[in-house]
Amino acid sequence: MILVNIMNVSLSNMGFVVFLRSGADTDKRTLPIFIGAPEAQAIALHLDRVTIPRPLTHDLLKTVMDNIECRMKRAEICALRENTFFAKLILEWNGVESEIDARPSDAIAMALRFTAPIYVAEEVMEAAGVILNETTEGGTGPNTEPPSHRLAPAEALKQKLAKAVAEERYEDAAALRDELKKLSQTN
Repeated sequence: MILVNIMNVSLSNMGFVVFLRSGADTDKRTLPIFIGAPEAQAIALHLDRVTIPRPLTHDLLKTVMDNIECRMKRAEICALRENTFFAKLILEWNGVESEIDARPSDAIAMALRFTAPIYVAEEVMEAAGVILNETTEGGTGPNTEPPSHRLAPAEALKQKLAKAVAEERYEDAAALRDELKKLSQTN
């Protein structure tokens, strides 16, 4: 298993993607995983330390697990079958370790909330990992803080819009919606 760090969450023309970079100095591979918009938002909001008035699903699950004293030891991206990534949560409860099947996006979101490490199986990294150039990476190296919070302008506006709606600031939400509409018309 390869320990990875979240390098970035961004929006591409194919959808949202999270980039997991090997934590080893000698391994420059990055694993891109396409994820859904809600999971991208859950990951990005947590990375940006944005507080919202009501808990998201991953926050709720963490609270429940904390209350029953269940600990998340790690997340593992463990397989790639028919272009689909598979992951699992490694949990410990009452001294018993359990493996729970999960989507990679949910495993990553939960690992962030528990500050648990994220691992990728060597065969998965070998099959789907890529080496990004410095321009693509934004100049980050394995020993620097990843630019996790950097999102495309449209995604940043979508996050602000979601937060405004969640906080019931509808005038702000309308203005953000209009900005998003203008941005989409210029692209």
